[in-house]
Amino acid sequence: MRFRINRSSSASTPLPPEDPAPTPAVHTARPHVVEAPLSAHEIELIRASVSVVEPLAAEMTVYFYAILFARYPEVRPMFPPGMDAQRGRLLRSLLRIVDLVDDPESLVRFCGHLGRDHRKFGTLSEHFPAVGECLLASLARYAGPAWTADIAAAWTKAYGAVAGVMISAAEEDEAVRPAVWPATVVHRVSRGHGIAEITVRPHLPYEYAAGQYVSVETPWWPKHWRYYSPANAPRDDGSLTFHVRAVTGGTVSNALVHRAAVGDVVHLGHPMGDMVLEAAVHSDLLCVAGGTGLAPIRALVEEVARRGERHQVDLFLGVRTGAELYGVDDMLRMSQRHHWLTIRGAVSDEYIPGIRGSLPDVLTEYGPWYQHDVYLSGPAQMVIAATETLTLGGTPPDRIHHDPFETPVLSLP
Repeated sequence: MRFRINRSSSASTPLPPEDPAPTPAVHTARPHVVEAPLSAHEIELIRASVSVVEPLAAEMTVYFYAILFARYPEVRPMFPPGMDAQRGRLLRSLLRIVDLVDDPESLVRFCGHLGRDHRKFGTLSEHFPAVGECLLASLARYAGPAWTADIAAAWTKAYGAVAGVMISAAEEDEAVRPAVWPATVVHRVSRGHGIAEITVRPHLPYEYAAGQYVSVETPWWPKHWRYYSPANAPRDDGSLTFHVRAVTGGTVSNALVHRAAVGDVVHLGHPMGDMVLEAAVHSDLLCVAGGTGLAPIRALVEEVARRGERHQVDLFLGVRTGAELYGVDDMLRMSQRHHWLTIRGAVSDEYIPGIRGSLPDVLTEYGPWYQHDVYLSGPAQMVIAATETLTLGGTPPDRIHHDPFETPVLSLP
């Protein structure tokens, strides 16, 4: 697939206030085509320049935001007061784009979703040239003598393509959907171990697919957004239930777990993620969850039940101790209602009745899984270990589905 930008733009690298993710499966924009895709040489130049500045990346992002706010103070109110987390997100977005620069189809999907998601921050098309100018100035400063006219031209071209896709996607989305959805908290219950189950009902229709995740903003921390996966398939009443674990220093998670009450109003951004049932080609599914990564897996199981399709689902819950087997009773009740669902635990650091052992060992013991579509959700180390085990066992990589590693549910500790 080629992609085309219908306008020339010296636009911006994304300004993501949260970790970005792929385009929602239920909201697919029309494809974009690039009239002048990057050549192999231009891709090589971009990646070589990134390798030069990467050791100084933290300093570079500080410099980038300093000159952005100095030159264009009108954009400062779009960001939260504290910028530490934001700088890391910018860097991860930039590296993700560089990763995808030779994969036009994935790049279009990624950048299109960034464009739609950035509507909730008030991002306008006129902001993109300002950010692009400051990004290239920052790259040039920290690349030093390695920065050449050819590298500058390659970055300008790549940046214009990225920004064009983001702008077009945002404009198309604006015609049919709001930028944010107010939602009222209608139920809250503590699940122990710092986890709360929060159910909200959006004030406007909110379409999403089971397995996707949603950005949430609370009234106590404006402009702070955090992603959570609904733990349910779409319901008739439109409500969504999130499983939220309070994280040390986490503004949004602690507000939801310790402060939110029935009647409070939060805001939801666009649904994100490609880890959806439509991605499966096999009738047999293997699902692997760790911690609150169980939420999107639970939603997928609900979706299988809701559709009544012929799927066999094997679910493994990977934990270190029995105390971490959160939500297992609920899943066992689901398995009693649905004969096609099998639940197993993999407890690595504690002896309890049932399966004991590391997740890779347990998956190997109960495999092979090469005729299954696989859905993984949990800590990054768990997802990486499971992916390696499954790939070695013959599961094709394109049949292993998980969210990008820059999303919070897959974040490193």
